[in-house]
Amino acid sequence: MVSRNYKATYLFAMPTFLRGMARVLDLGDTLTVYNTFKDENTADYEALKRDWEQVGIDIAEAMKEYEHAEK
Repeated sequence: MVSRNYKATYLFAMPTFLRGMARVLDLGDTLTVYNTFKDENTADYEALKRDWEQVGIDIAEAMKEYEHAEK
């Protein structure tokens, strides 16, 4: 299984260094950007899918640690 650790901040767009510098001067919060979906059901589906994929990754890693501890 390929280890893919998803971040909980998936719905937020990750800023670049220059955007971070520009936000210092953005007093009206006009530069805030979010990743969007066509509807809220799709956003919920993606969030739940990522949550359960992360649970599966955590279980797989715990099983590997348990196998190595027994040897």
